[in-house]
Amino acid sequence: MSAAAVQGQGSRETIDASGALRLTRRGRIVLGALATILVAGVLALLASLAAPEAMASGEGPNGEQFEYVVVQPGSSLWSLASDLDPAADPRDLITEIVQLNQLDDSSVQAGEAIAVPLRYSDNPLVVSGDELGV
Repeated sequence: MSAAAVQGQGSRETIDASGALRLTRRGRIVLGALATILVAGVLALLASLAAPEAMASGEGPNGEQFEYVVVQPGSSLWSLASDLDPAADPRDLITEIVQLNQLDDSSVQAGEAIAVPLRYSDNPLVVSGDELGV
């Protein structure tokens, strides 16, 4: 019985007469899964190290500076929207301003600088980010 394989008691690998370890089907699957997880982890680590860092700035996607309106005491987004564009529906402009400033709701505080769409840069209420030091 020189070519006969000896199986260890309760183990999933077999050892043939030459002493070489032979993995079963389940062992190959487990080993393949572990290798896949290891390679995926290394690739994820390399991707996170190579990714550029995000930096917040007062610039738009084309390098344009945002324009701002400073909230006066007693003002609301509704009054700001009405003052910026009396001909437009204030609800549409409020939605734009909330999205642009990533506000949780439509409440604003006095003295807060609120970014407005660039099409309102000619409005007398609007000041540049350079003037505010932003």
